[in-house]
Amino acid sequence: MKDLVRVIAVSLVDHPEEVVVTEKETEHSIILELHVAPDDMGKVIGKQGRIARAMRTVVKAAASKEEKKVIVDIAQ
Repeated sequence: MKDLVRVIAVSLVDHPEEVVVTEKETEHSIILELHVAPDDMGKVIGKQGRIARAMRTVVKAAASKEEKKVIVDIAQ
């Protein structure tokens, strides 16, 4: 999942070298934190959050095989 979020984010931003994805695993969920350059926040979120919502949908579909909930968090 971590690689999937990274590939999507790198294709969207102007500064791909600053894209960092960290993974935290709990008992019932996996939290993926996406960190991008401040200038690229708007590109990752999109108008009215459409890009972020689409990214979360793709990750949720890819994680359907696992029995854990996957959360994508876009952090500064």
